[in-house]
Amino acid sequence: MNASILNGPVAVIGAGTMGIGIAQVAAGAGHQVRLFDISAAAAQRALDGLAQRLRRRVEAGKADAAATEALLARIQLAEALNQLADSGLVVEAVAESLAVKQSLFRDLEALCSPATLFASNTSSLSITAIAGALQHPQRMAGLHFFNPAPLMKLVEIVSGLDTSETTLATLQTLAERWGKHSVRCRSTPGFIVNRVARPFYAETLRALEEQVADAATLDAVLRDAGGFAMGPLQLTDLIGQDVNYAVTESVFQAFFQDPRFTPSLVQQELVAAGRLGRKSGRGFYRYDGAAEPAARCAPAAQGLLPQRISLHGDWSALADLAQLLAGNAAAIKQPGQTSAYAQIDEVTFMLTNGKTAAQVANETGTPVVLFDLSVDYAQAPVIAISCAPQNEARHNACVIRLLQSLGKRVIPLPDYPGLLVMRTLAMLANEALDVVNKGVASAADTDLAMRRGVNYPRGPLEWAAALGWRHILATLDNLHHFYAEARYRPMPLLRRYAATPLSGAER
Repeated sequence: MNASILNGPVAVIGAGTMGIGIAQVAAGAGHQVRLFDISAAAAQRALDGLAQRLRRRVEAGKADAAATEALLARIQLAEALNQLADSGLVVEAVAESLAVKQSLFRDLEALCSPATLFASNTSSLSITAIAGALQHPQRMAGLHFFNPAPLMKLVEIVSGLDTSETTLATLQTLAERWGKHSVRCRSTPGFIVNRVARPFYAETLRALEEQVADAATLDAVLRDAGGFAMGPLQLTDLIGQDVNYAVTESVFQAFFQDPRFTPSLVQQELVAAGRLGRKSGRGFYRYDGAAEPAARCAPAAQGLLPQRISLHGDWSALADLAQLLAGNAAAIKQPGQTSAYAQIDEVTFMLTNGKTAAQVANETGTPVVLFDLSVDYAQAPVIAISCAPQNEARHNACVIRLLQSLGKRVIPLPDYPGLLVMRTLAMLANEALDVVNKGVASAADTDLAMRRGVNYPRGPLEWAAALGWRHILATLDNLHHFYAEARYRPMPLLRRYAATPLSGAER
């Protein structure tokens, strides 16, 4: 690898939020940084803003004054592109326009050394297409940071059709020196994170469209039961509804309008109304000082606790919940080879598999309460359930009383197939498997990208493997049958995994 690239000057083009963030990262790692923007005033404002933020940290006792001033001194503004000619690496963070990026790199190729590496921070455009403007496309790769770049630990290193291994390896070493976790992926719409993450938003947006619950309740299920840092609707308000919608629309069009990426009409309406989230003062929530809405949980159930609880089938994937239930169980049956379910007095209590509770009640001839997936049943404060419409009120109250006695806030949802966390994980894992199957990224990098790029509690492939590929497949098959939509079609690799007894860790 070329030491002049690993240790030499770095140029950053574009002084927006991402550009100044990348400049801070490179300068913090010891590089001399030249920051260029077509608007010199914008570049100066960005640098002044960075200085103010970093000096406030010094005043608050959170940073060293000398180190802060040294970092700032390493960032110099460039007045013209030709001042970037001796850079070992040029990182572009300009407008998401293919024509603009191609023109920029064409100009840079005429100015810079043949050894200079070019990188784009694009989140949606093809690296192959951007590099198509170059005489030497092997020097071009994607270097996709996440916002805010100084804090987020993930960088996606994206190869175009002609990107050389040397370019990729150099950027990976550089990212590690900058304190980032790097993942490699092939240029494809959305790369890893923006592609795999689409169902996280889409399934909750669909539940909102279908009036399953209000925004606060749906967010609480994903956040407080699923273990995600924020609910999807909260997160889109933070990102900006226009930004999140534009990414979904871009991926949808890039995949030739594949229905699994269909944008949400509810979100489109918010964008049309200018309700863009925090930055506009209103999105799915209001940001005008009004009290935050609370999730709609079941009131305290009355009556006695159930007299008999028995566990049937294989509970190994739900051991934390089994342990909670076992503490209240009068009789525990040994696990068998069947799917896990509990008998709570007369009620069949089981993890959703994409069927409605009404369907399961018809199949079993018993009252049925389905429960949603949780990242940790022992620690999660919330559990979501759906009750078969055939049940009597006492059946539902019996189960709710038990769950509340275990310290859980219970969120009863309508009889919605797959509830919310389970169907979201199934769709995330399904998309991640397609990424792996098509050689976009490895399974390990895909999971790492989702944990570090968007702070998922577990990588979707790891989580799905622990739950069981057959359960993931059953959930999608049942959703596919229920909706009769290609959106829920299981990917070929999922069918192969579900057909073999090997776990994901053994593959």
